[in-house]
Parts: sequence; C-alpha cells; structure tokens
Amino acid sequence: MEHLTLIKVGGKIVEEQEALSRLLASFASISGRKVLVHGGGRSATAMAARLGIESRMVGGRRVTDKAMLEVVTMVYGGLVNKNIVAGLQAAGVNALGMTGADMNILLSDKRPVKEVDYGYVGDVRRVDGKSLAGLIEMGVVPVIAPLTHDGKGSMLNTNADTMAGETAKALAAYYDVTLIYCFEKKGVLRDENDDESVIPEITFPLFNKYCDEGVVQGGMIPKLENAFDAIRHGVREVIITRADAIGQENEGTRIVG
Repeated sequence: MEHLTLIKVGGKIVEEQEALSRLLASFASISGRKVLVHGGGRSATAMAARLGIESRMVGGRRVTDKAMLEVVTMVYGGLVNKNIVAGLQAAGVNALGMTGADMNILLSDKRPVKEVDYGYVGDVRRVDGKSLAGLIEMGVVPVIAPLTHDGKGSMLNTNADTMAGETAKALAAYYDVTLIYCFEKKGVLRDENDDESVIPEITFPLFNKYCDEGVVQGGMIPKLENAFDAIRHGVREVIITRADAIGQENEGTRIVG
C-alpha cells in the first residue's frame, strides 16, 4: 500500500510569516502522497476584534454564534487557507484548498446543547475517504481548513485535531498513513519545563500511566486520545513534533498501538 503523510498544523504556525515559510518548505520536501490540515484560531480572534465581534471561549473551545461563524468561515476557509495554498504553489506543490463542504468531504452534526451551547460547532459524522483518495491520485495535495458542514446548508466550526484524526482514519483504507500533529514543542515532554525531555515513544499502557502521574495533562490528553483512536482504526503511526522537524528521523514522540 502506498504511503501517505497527513500533517496537522496549529494556527500559530500558519499565522506567522516566518513560521509559515519554514512549514511550507518542510511540507514541500515530503516525498509521496500528502495532505495538510490547518488551524487559524488567533487570526479568527484578531479579525473578530477588528469587526467588533466578541470572542467567547469555554474550556479552551470557541463558542461559535452566527456572527463568529461568518468570521471563521472567512478566515479559515479564505484568508489562512488560500495563503497556504499560494505558498505551496510557489514551492511547486499542486495544492487545493478546501473545507469539509467541498465535494462533501467532511459531514458533521451540530454539537448538541448540554452544559454549554457551543453554537455552530460540528462533530464529524463522516469523511469521504474515497473522494479524497481520488483527488490525491490525480496529483492534488488537499489543504483542509477546520470547517465542515451539516448537509443542510450550514457551515460548522470544527476542531482541527479531530478533523485530522478522522481524515487519517478514512484514508487508512487506501494508504499506509502516517499522521503528524505539529505544535510548538519538540514532542510530548516528561517535564513541561524542559524542552529536551521528549518522550520518544508512548504505548497505550504508558499513556494511562503518564495520565495517572500527571506527566500528561491538559490539552495533550485529547490530542493523545485522538492519536490512539487513529491507530486503532488503521493509521500506521502518529507522531507529535514541531513543524520544523517534519520528515526528520527520530524526532518527536511516536504513538504506537
């Protein structure tokens, strides 16, 4: 089975020109089939402020009312996505910018109201791996913004980590998939104050042990849960590392089943 690399990058990396330039160069140098899923939260917050729209966060998650949905659709699907696509085209990568609504690639359900009403936020229901694989086989490199749709005409703001994991799982039926989550640290750290304390490999029993010991906490827990879910659904490996370490051997933390 042919290999495919799916990279997920956070907003900070794609929102700062210097970091974006390094990312585009690293991504362009990856051989074989590839897909990029990106964030863009800080750009959305900044644009909302310029438009006089208040950003509301609950537990680190954005509340997306009608006005904010318009902002994230503009920023994620337009400004951030097309800047990446233009940069990749300049680097010789035939990128296609898209949201989950394009070609009906990612369909979501609007998150039900429980303790918090998150508004127009989507929980992924289905990824059309076959159609994505068809694009990829044409030599296209999909660049996917963190937006899905409900099939009823509404866009939905959707967590980029989840979108990357679900997309990797859907493509695992067609490719030997490596999923790489890029963020600002070198990997999962044994000591959050020591950037060199990277844990090279985490199995599921080790993950539970590190959670119990408080080594893994906060936002890293759902990131690792997504990683193990991807492994269980056929993704070959998940790597958590820095964007400038993409493609380098023995860098970052490798998640194995």
